[in-house]
Amino acid sequence: MKRSQRLVALTNHFLESPFEHVQLPYFSSKFKASKSSISEDLDIIDDMFRNEGIGYLKRIAGASGGVKYIPDYPKEKSIEIIDELCRLLEDPVRILPGGYLYMSDILGDPKTVRKIGRVFASAFAHLDIDVVITVATKGIPLAYAVATFLDVPVVIVRRDTKVTEGSSVSINYVSGNSRIQTMVLPKRSLKEGSNVCIIDDFMKAGGTITGMKSLLEEFHANVKAIGVLAEADDEEDERVVDDYTSLLKITNVDTRGKQIEVKRGNFNS
Repeated sequence: MKRSQRLVALTNHFLESPFEHVQLPYFSSKFKASKSSISEDLDIIDDMFRNEGIGYLKRIAGASGGVKYIPDYPKEKSIEIIDELCRLLEDPVRILPGGYLYMSDILGDPKTVRKIGRVFASAFAHLDIDVVITVATKGIPLAYAVATFLDVPVVIVRRDTKVTEGSSVSINYVSGNSRIQTMVLPKRSLKEGSNVCIIDDFMKAGGTITGMKSLLEEFHANVKAIGVLAEADDEEDERVVDDYTSLLKITNVDTRGKQIEVKRGNFNS
């Protein structure tokens, strides 16, 4: 195999398998090349990843050493994506009755969701996360995007039990509109002691996320990160969640004047 062909194959492997630890003898055997040649290939790929701003290759020394791809956005690139999302959400045609914003087109666009997933994954890559969790709403596409870059499974918290999922753990919680609601998580879906990343599309006071945290306590899970696409900047609602990362903050929705004000969330703070 020519070096150019090997470089393409190696690059594809890393992009398809982020965070997977691979020892050099595996690549030497697969491509029938010496370790020194593979090592030179990895240097080239690492330089390319860094120059393109899509991550880097992490080398691990020792007998059990090897290499793994860490997907990572430079902060400048993440801010660029966040600013573009702000512009998209400030379009007055998004205003719905009741002061809500239409966001389904953003959450339904694979390219946009993938970019958002990479931004969150870059922020949480160092946290040794085992699973991404979301509630059964519009946050599901975001959760899968983040999980793809972290190379971990997705677990979905539901509002009701499913016969096909076996025995479950359920709790009651107070939602953002002060209503009592129920959350359910099958016992087989999450191992005890897992390191968890919670992803949600929108947060007002934080009641839903607080409910998920309470539910995860039943599994003795460790909430390592909380990622929120957009949060409401409403002084009337007391925030019940403190430690979270938001990309956007909706500061004002003027239904009469048809104006929306959106700024960066706390991602840059």
